[in-house]
Amino acid sequence: MEKVGYILLAIVAAAWLIVILVGMVAAWPYGIVGFVILAGLGLLFAQVVKERLENKEDDYYSKNVDQ
Repeated sequence: MEKVGYILLAIVAAAWLIVILVGMVAAWPYGIVGFVILAGLGLLFAQVVKERLENKEDDYYSKNVDQ
């Protein structure tokens, strides 16, 4: 059930992102600002995910320390 919920949220988020991109293309000269903002947010998100995947200390604590 939880996985189905995540899948539905991912589908809605992807559709929302596509709608935003289409809107930016429609407002082309000024839409480039939105493209730059989305690119910046995407790069920051990728950096956070990369750091989290490479952090062995967080993995150790989440698996071995009692909560």
